Amino acid sequence: MTPAPGSRPPWSRPPWGRPRSDADRDAIEQQDAPRRTVGVVVTHFEQPAELARTLHALTRQTLPPDEVVVSDDGSAVPPGVPRGVRLVTQEDRGFRAAAARNHGVAQLGTDVVVLLDADTTPEPGLLEALTRLPRLQPDVLVVGRRRHADLAARPVDAPVEVAGPAHELTEPPWLRSAYAASRDLRDADDLSCRFVISAVMACSRWWFEELGGFDEGFTAYGGEDWELAHRSRLAGGLLAHEPAAVAWHDGPDAGERPRGVKTAETAAIASRVGVPGLAPRGLLGLAGRPTPVDRLLATDAAFDDRALLLVCDAALRADPTAHLLLDERQAGVLAGEPRVLRHDGDPLAAAAASPARLLVGLHRPWQLDDDAWRTLLAGASPGVLHDAAGPVATTTELRLVRRAERWGTTPPAPATAPAPGRPLPDDLSLEAWLGDW
Repeated sequence: MTPAPGSRPPWSRPPWGRPRSDADRDAIEQQDAPRRTVGVVVTHFEQPAELARTLHALTRQTLPPDEVVVSDDGSAVPPGVPRGVRLVTQEDRGFRAAAARNHGVAQLGTDVVVLLDADTTPEPGLLEALTRLPRLQPDVLVVGRRRHADLAARPVDAPVEVAGPAHELTEPPWLRSAYAASRDLRDADDLSCRFVISAVMACSRWWFEELGGFDEGFTAYGGEDWELAHRSRLAGGLLAHEPAAVAWHDGPDAGERPRGVKTAETAAIASRVGVPGLAPRGLLGLAGRPTPVDRLLATDAAFDDRALLLVCDAALRADPTAHLLLDERQAGVLAGEPRVLRHDGDPLAAAAASPARLLVGLHRPWQLDDDAWRTLLAGASPGVLHDAAGPVATTTELRLVRRAERWGTTPPAPATAPAPGRPLPDDLSLEAWLGDW
């Protein structure tokens, strides 16, 4: 699935300049959240008591929901729901929470969407806290705080803000640490999608539709929320954690799953997310899918065939899961190379329309060692590398381009630094390079 196409948001044109997460969050949070309609989708499968507890808790919210939909993932007996709550069902074809959530959201006509699991019961202030940022800023994806308690023996109408702390279980420390280290995702990076969980999540209905909803190819436990959060960031959206939006999961954390289940979940994510740390390190395909497009290298049109072959071979040797973005002539020189994408003369536009995260434009034939190539293609170098003759390479974080296009602003100016390496030697032949002479 590719990033959102860049249609204009329905509200809240930002008055600030730099499209960075920390600057945007600080500007947003100084505003008062307006009234917007809020809909809740509760995903359910064979948990009627837990569902009853969660639906009861939704009647006690300080910001009452305008619509509530229970989306059932094929329970043998569809659950009963109270008046005013809609029930939608889908056939039982295994674990299809992603499809169930999409089905539920499709029933809503509200401005903001909140996602809960049937066994994740909200405290009274959850909807107000969790939707505050989406009511202000439609391209932010917010995750609340999921705590854990043994609620099985508690009455379904017991106040969860009392019953939860009284019967609390261990909360996963890795999530708490991640939120603290990132200042509640103000300092989100390309791996912060790992800290977004769909059991307690909110965004605008517009943003959910822009992203295309959850990937329904996820048909086992876990991963669909990370992938959606990754896609949201790629599209230029913001991530946020709201610690005041507390929901109580009935039972311990399900993070410790059998090795085979965890392996399948990891492979499903890795086949869709190309970010180093989640993606394969050297495989060019996984789980029946080609390597995700994440990092693109584009060379200027003036590169001759020798320079093109030398530079591209060196780059892909250092980073075999990167891709090349070439014009028609260049692509013809590398015919047969499966990691080639084409552009029609505007590599930035082609890159922004692709699923890629980074575009590295190489302006002159340049020689780098493997470590320098990996640093460049990882986006770890300053935005513009140069020597005395001018720019050598430009790295563009494509989410900023997409965000600026959506809001009609200008991406921030890149930092500059001297380029490592040296110009490609005129006497280095392809034969010598391949033979390591």
